[in-house]
Amino acid sequence: MSDSLQTLFDDANGHLALGELDEATALYRKCVEIDPEHFDSWHALSMALMKTDHLKEALGASLQATSLEPNDLLAWTALSQIYVRLGNIPEAEAAKANSRILSMGGKVVR
Repeated sequence: MSDSLQTLFDDANGHLALGELDEATALYRKCVEIDPEHFDSWHALSMALMKTDHLKEALGASLQATSLEPNDLLAWTALSQIYVRLGNIPEAEAAKANSRILSMGGKVVR
């Protein structure tokens, strides 16, 4: 990760820690523009968007995160939470099943 991306990501995390969700979201968006392959930025963006009730955007960011890191337990858990909030229970259950597989030491194949 470049120093500029790291600085931007750290700044976004600082805003998130202070509850400044709009500021954090804007910076996470810049992070994924700089590096579309940066999993942590996509995952953090999805969480910030979910907390601000931008659920459809959160879903897109979360799907990108699970695509980049299909064996990340927290990414699948977050995706499940977003699906629940959207009322998509079958998709939520499928994402939850993937997180269960990972919690038991398995792998998710995409």
